[in-house]
Amino acid sequence: MSRVVTLGEIMGRVAMPGFKRFRQAMPGPVNVTFAGAESTVAASIAYLGGEASFVTALPKNDIADACVANLRALGVDTQHILRTDKGRLGLFFLEAGANQRPSNVIYDREGAAVALVRPEEYDWEAIFNGATWFHLTGITPALSQNAAEVSRTALREAASRGLRISMDMNFRSKLWNWSPPLSARELAARTMPDLLPFVTVFMGGCEDAAEMLGIRPGKDVGDPVLDVARQIRARYPQMTHIATSLREAISATHNNWGGLLYDSATDQAYRAPLRDGRYEPYAITDIVDRLGGGDAFAAGLIFALVTPELSAPGTAVSFAVAAGCLSHSIEGDFNYSTREEIEALMGGDSAGRVRR
Repeated sequence: MSRVVTLGEIMGRVAMPGFKRFRQAMPGPVNVTFAGAESTVAASIAYLGGEASFVTALPKNDIADACVANLRALGVDTQHILRTDKGRLGLFFLEAGANQRPSNVIYDREGAAVALVRPEEYDWEAIFNGATWFHLTGITPALSQNAAEVSRTALREAASRGLRISMDMNFRSKLWNWSPPLSARELAARTMPDLLPFVTVFMGGCEDAAEMLGIRPGKDVGDPVLDVARQIRARYPQMTHIATSLREAISATHNNWGGLLYDSATDQAYRAPLRDGRYEPYAITDIVDRLGGGDAFAAGLIFALVTPELSAPGTAVSFAVAAGCLSHSIEGDFNYSTREEIEALMGGDSAGRVRR
């Protein structure tokens, strides 16, 4: 079985109950879970039956113990999580949007342990021993200059061992503030292009490509997403696949959802979901929780590409899109969807009937 390694920050997610606003809900009871892009990918892969290891740094306290225990309960390998006397567990606060009011996230992650631990403190030989895939996102280098150095070192170490490497760009305008007076976009655009030569599977949308790489679709092109994918491939010829989720936000609680996978070897783009051979996105009309949808897509794609019977491009993107779709029905960032449920949705079972 292929072992996937992910590296990044995991945080406490403090969600307001229901659709209450911050000022309505506090003071009062809130819902605390754990979340973070790379940890969510690892958790989803493990829940699907894959082998996943998550690497981060956490403080030595009981809350971090609970965080590690949560990951272990899902089957994630946590043996390479560093426990340190410096730094803290970051937090983010979530106010879920509804209808025309968008969701709102407030970060409280300054001084997180993972942003402080130096690259040489990680045992890269042990971390990547027996691994076949490494996954990182653009969120990690956004945390601090040190975290950017950790990201670069991890990518170099993974590439030197021949691992397939995926990067989900995940531009976050509220981050990327560690090199004033540069703006978030300027700092991301200065940092990310140096990391991508290590990457073989690119994940990100047209907005990510525009903000971080300066790549935009050409004028009067028939397929803007495919045009962006080809431009990325031309700039980084080592990339074998370029993937993007396709989200159309009708409102905060109604999205149309699909995805595209570009196969560099054949210069072909595969979309999902398909109906009668034509692209027709899933209509998600009652979103339970939008956060983690992109990570569920990434996890589904990685799991499919390392699973022989799912690895054909059309099948892989169908699996990834179905995984992301189902994650919108589950509270919290982690996608508690089974492989069987995802494959049932791929096969057209979308009515949501009660199973008895």
